Amino acid sequence: MTSFKITETDVDSFHICEAKREDAKEVEALLVRTAEWLREQGSSQWSGLLEGKDTHNMLGSIADGHVFLFKEAEALAGVVMLLPQPSEWDRELWGDQGHEESIYLHRLAVDRHFSGRKLGETILSWAETGVFYPGKSRIRLDCVSENGALNAFYRRMGYQLIERRHSSGFCTYEKVISTS
Repeated sequence: MTSFKITETDVDSFHICEAKREDAKEVEALLVRTAEWLREQGSSQWSGLLEGKDTHNMLGSIADGHVFLFKEAEALAGVVMLLPQPSEWDRELWGDQGHEESIYLHRLAVDRHFSGRKLGETILSWAETGVFYPGKSRIRLDCVSENGALNAFYRRMGYQLIERRHSSGFCTYEKVISTS
């Protein structure tokens, strides 16, 4: 397991903590609800979760200490997975370059009860400055190319579009972050 240090545990009204095994069912339920909401919006993004398939191994990532929760009081408001090593999926999308200095962001989700409060922006900003991974100088992420709002969100948050892969239907984004 790669070491990290959480440097911000509270942002606005949200408390941030590392997910524990006992949080797994609640996290999984949030991800499924998010996938259902995406489907209602006309997106196939995360549709595998609706079939019981988790290509990003959320349970394993929780056990490995790579999942972070955003809570307000005791309510789970949001979640994000930060992988200090590329997954098989990341290697497929990104090839062989830049893995040593990169963190891979996956499964950023916001409970719909907290929508409209810019929690997605808060989570993304926290991933850039609220947790420190020694030797990591960039965050990489991907999203489906068909989701125009999500692609615009990442660009607005300062992420650079690296590649739009028509063959896979995904866009890859990267942002340089502070190393101190």
